[in-house]
Amino acid sequence: MNIRPSAAIRQNYNEIAELCRSSREPVYLTKNGEGDLVVMDIDSFTRREKMLELREQLLAVEEDRAMGRMGCTLEELDDYLGQLLDEV
Repeated sequence: MNIRPSAAIRQNYNEIAELCRSSREPVYLTKNGEGDLVVMDIDSFTRREKMLELREQLLAVEEDRAMGRMGCTLEELDDYLGQLLDEV
């Protein structure tokens, strides 16, 4: 986990940005010793958002299945998930 004081973003923006890109992990910024902000590179953020969207969709499908609603065939689901994973 990368933790830096909030002043680091003002004083060392390029260093923080490079740390985000190279580690592919968020950098946690503190203010007065307390957690304040999280900074991450845009590629990691986009990938994270797509994964969250996929999880939401899978949860909705599972809820439908549990309630006995008809969905798609396994082949259709496999094709759809393959397309989503290719995007990620």
